[in-house]
Amino acid sequence: MTTDTRVAVIGLGYVGLPLAIAFAEAGLDVEGIDVSEARIATLRAGKSPIDDISDGRLQAALSGRLQVDTQAEARVGEADAVFVCVPTPINATKDPDLQPVLAAAGFLRDHVRPGQLLVLQSTTYPGTTMGPFREIVEKSGLIAGRDFDLAYAPERVNPGDPASAARDVPRLVGGMTPDATARAAALLTHINDRVVPLSSPDAAELAKLLENIFRNVNIAFVNQLALLCERMGLDVWEVIDAAATKPFGFMRFTPGPGVGGHCIPVDPYYLAWRAREFDFVDRFIELAGDINLAMPRHVVDLVAEALNDRGLAIRGAKVGVVGVAFKPNVQDDRNSPAAAVIAGIAGRGGGVRFHDPHVDAFKDADGVVHAGTDLDSLLAWADVVVVVTAHKAIDWDHLFERADLVVDTVNSSAGFATRPRQVLRLGAGWQPGVLQTTPSRS
Repeated sequence: MTTDTRVAVIGLGYVGLPLAIAFAEAGLDVEGIDVSEARIATLRAGKSPIDDISDGRLQAALSGRLQVDTQAEARVGEADAVFVCVPTPINATKDPDLQPVLAAAGFLRDHVRPGQLLVLQSTTYPGTTMGPFREIVEKSGLIAGRDFDLAYAPERVNPGDPASAARDVPRLVGGMTPDATARAAALLTHINDRVVPLSSPDAAELAKLLENIFRNVNIAFVNQLALLCERMGLDVWEVIDAAATKPFGFMRFTPGPGVGGHCIPVDPYYLAWRAREFDFVDRFIELAGDINLAMPRHVVDLVAEALNDRGLAIRGAKVGVVGVAFKPNVQDDRNSPAAAVIAGIAGRGGGVRFHDPHVDAFKDADGVVHAGTDLDSLLAWADVVVVVTAHKAIDWDHLFERADLVVDTVNSSAGFATRPRQVLRLGAGWQPGVLQTTPSRS
């Protein structure tokens, strides 16, 4: 079997950068490539653009076996294996947008050489690796399975959780041929203790979608339950906590203002689009995606309800949003539900400012860029505060002591003493207030 010691990684974002550094730390020579000159400049300055890689770890890799560049055509040709880790978004009609993948394939078409291993890692629909990706690369005149090896090995990165890229997280891989599968698996054992071979790239692509759509469907279910609990006068958080005491046959999911990140809001539409090519309409998956996409609108309705309780209209009201990253304790704001929440409030005439200790500026769903503000200024300005993302770095005692009116979409007020009719919770209604001079966790 071929021994691969030189690796190129195309795309140095949340997936590609940890992969490149892991290979470099394992003793392989790595060429990292990204089309963004700004990204390369940041990396060369030793500044990590993602939460999961420290500046020190990046600098150590750059001082060792990792090089980064915007093109590096010659070094890609010298690499034994090339990993493609580029974004796979959806377009305005929620159809797959494979332009980054196809662009990477076009780059490889011009630089692939006989004997190389090409591995796609970007999350995508079954048939991408063996279909459009392969077809473009083969325009080089080289044939996959004969002149070069081709495989798909999905990432399992969980932003904000460095352990998700650790050696003990199993890695899936499916090659076009058994030899390609074995070769890719052997290479991945440099950075993963367990590599699980699959029968084909298509199987690996679908397995990755299953992992993420499983979460999307279950989140949609508890979001629907939250809406029902609001009408029934029940507390969805109490109900979920109670169900979670069952030690088997139940997995805890919680509602919220929507879903964010690169995978969860996107992947259902990749599979649904592909299913239609087989005359199969996956209503269940599409419905789950639509439910989650509708949650930001419900949050805006809750803001209007809370203001109405004070005799105020949302038009002309001052609304402070706390947390705009797509999940707690990270700077990653890709596809954050806060974008639709802010645009929805502004669209109904409300003024909006935000505070997030990890995000300095934020673009809403209408493309308007908002500058962040400090928490004290936000609390002094706002008629109502909307909690979208509950970062640990936020002073929650201070927030609930100072804020007069809060819409809590993530149960951040749990354990804090609040005043009557101060907090309107998604899935629970008005939180019963407990008067206390200094709020504290129970």
